[in-house]
Amino acid sequence: MSEKRKPLLGFVGKLPSGTALGNSGKTHCPLCMGLFKAPRLLPCLHTVCTTCLEQLEPFSVVDIRGGDSDTSSEGSIFQELKPPSLQPQIGILCPVCDAQVDLPMGGVKALTIDHLAMNDVMLESLQGEGQGLVCDLCSDREVEKRCQTCKANLCHFCCQAHRRQKKTTYHTMVDLKDLKGCSRIGKPILCPAHPAEDLRLFCELCDRPVCRDCVVGEHREHPCDFTSNVIHKHGDAVRELLKGTQPHVEVLEEALAQIKGMNSALQEQVGAVAADVRTFSEGYIKAIEEHRDKLLKQLEDIRVRKENSLQLQKAQLEQLLADLRTGVEFTEHLLTSGSDLEILITKGVVVERLTKLNKVEYSVHPGVNDKICFSPQQKAGRCRGYEVYDLHRAREKQTASFTLLCKDAAGESMGRGGDSVRVAVIPKDKKDSPVRALVQDNKDGTYYVSYTPKEPGVYTVLVCVKEQHVRGSPFTVTVRKRHRPHAGVFHCCTFCSSGGQKTARCACGGTMPGGYLGCGHGHKGHPGRPHWSCCGKFAEKSECTWTGGQNAPRSLLRTVAL
Repeated sequence: MSEKRKPLLGFVGKLPSGTALGNSGKTHCPLCMGLFKAPRLLPCLHTVCTTCLEQLEPFSVVDIRGGDSDTSSEGSIFQELKPPSLQPQIGILCPVCDAQVDLPMGGVKALTIDHLAMNDVMLESLQGEGQGLVCDLCSDREVEKRCQTCKANLCHFCCQAHRRQKKTTYHTMVDLKDLKGCSRIGKPILCPAHPAEDLRLFCELCDRPVCRDCVVGEHREHPCDFTSNVIHKHGDAVRELLKGTQPHVEVLEEALAQIKGMNSALQEQVGAVAADVRTFSEGYIKAIEEHRDKLLKQLEDIRVRKENSLQLQKAQLEQLLADLRTGVEFTEHLLTSGSDLEILITKGVVVERLTKLNKVEYSVHPGVNDKICFSPQQKAGRCRGYEVYDLHRAREKQTASFTLLCKDAAGESMGRGGDSVRVAVIPKDKKDSPVRALVQDNKDGTYYVSYTPKEPGVYTVLVCVKEQHVRGSPFTVTVRKRHRPHAGVFHCCTFCSSGGQKTARCACGGTMPGGYLGCGHGHKGHPGRPHWSCCGKFAEKSECTWTGGQNAPRSLLRTVAL
């Protein structure tokens, strides 16, 4: 029986209706979607039927001389065979992953047979009561039993013939339904060169399984051993390689999970930003609508004011016209119909009335015009303005400060804080040594900014609100030298501040009779107003300019403050 068995299984029909879809990738061809028929394993480890592979168009055809040949010629590349010396190397694309597969010299049929897929197809077919399996001997009828000794699937007729032969009379025959619980129902893998022999040996030199005839033939001088003896070494090598490959799978899965998470975060962020845009747009639209209503209200106020002015002018002119008509009509009637005596009697009243009417001032032109214009350049909504106070005064090594005031479009204080305020104080000559500035939000629309310059010079002060410079920024501040305090007292005269001491002096240079070295009221050299005893300055809040000399501070130590 082993000499007549075929190396490949033949199957007919499609996937049974009751088959689970979870195993379809192991038992079904990705091209024809049917059960595998003579499955071939590609270098990318995807399995495709032999017939389906032969129907694929070539991706590349490389001549043995190294040049690419034209792949647009008619006819299948698998049908026209050239001599081995002129056989081109044909490349196809894997129908699953699009990887390029360079076919061996024997074409598709020289690819490795996927026996594992054949076993899975057998198991799946058994789950469907053997539908789709054909007899291994006649290849015509459906399978009914299986010979466990020969590992062959037999129809009813071949099963009876199998029992009648003396050599196979005592072989064990089982029904297919009794094999449903088996995990593997494989056939002996036969040698491609010697179909009557099983592949039970392994050639270490050629690194492939061989049969007994191969060992005594072309592999005679090669080191060969039974597959059961070498499987541990080669299996361990594959396991070790798998062990080094599995971490990459975990890393890539984690990377894909991170990409998926990042994509989700991106979508969420886009949604959040879109919501912010909508909120901003709605607020802006609301501000525009409020500004529109405000402008329309102003327009209505202008209309009412001008109409009232016109109505008042109209009423005044109508009243004046009525008075004039009355006076004119009465006077004309008097002059045309009245007697001399009547005219003389009423002359005084008429003259007084007409004189009064003639003195009434009036304008023949409307008191208002129709000129009302709209200025679209005016900004909508609340236009905030920021003003800086007390900025341009600073001295070295002394804390300087200024105030930032936030105002609305009407010029009123906003009355609240919360804005993002950034201040930078940079020396003009040392731009890489900025001075630290502290910003305090007073929560009332004002911001208190303080800084301490280390040395005198010109500084640049940048004031930004919401990443935008305020009007006038950047500012220029000149930092002066440190303020010198006064060493004396601010007095009216030396006599009063020293308690009448004769030796007390004053920088004003004034003296008193009787041997007093300091100034006194109304005496020689007295400036006539309060001043500093150390330097003679009249301003109480000023810098001392004393540089040493005859009016030394030690002569003022005994003076007292008023």
